[in-house]
Amino acid sequence: MVEISESGRSMFKRWLSAVAAALLAVVTLVTPAAGSPGCSKEAADFQDRIAEFAAVGYQVIGISPDKPAKLKDFEDAQQLTFPLLSDPDYVAHKAFGAYGTKSLYGRTYEGVLRSTTIVDENYNVVQSFYNVKATGHVDQLLKIIS
Repeated sequence: MVEISESGRSMFKRWLSAVAAALLAVVTLVTPAAGSPGCSKEAADFQDRIAEFAAVGYQVIGISPDKPAKLKDFEDAQQLTFPLLSDPDYVAHKAFGAYGTKSLYGRTYEGVLRSTTIVDENYNVVQSFYNVKATGHVDQLLKIIS
């Protein structure tokens, strides 16, 4: 697990470079809070189909503002085989456009936007999906990348 903060940007870039060097493309899923019902369902959907992503050359990466210890507990509880990155300073969230204005019950505030981004092996964003439902978009992603 890698913690991304202002001081950890170079680590994140090195990790992405390693993925790209292996000629793997990436599907990032950005979740608001590990362990919440929605995030648990979303992670399970991706985990259930992880072999299908790998078969077409894609690595799944989860990104959350949660601390590494919480992500490790979540990873263990959900038996996840894909990496979860901690981004408490929202560096990666903002880079992927997954942090912005939200509204709930008429209240507007800034926060994490549940989203998924497809990045090819040349670091090109193929497509991003914002405010996705916790379940159901894995089929759509697999159709796009297959």
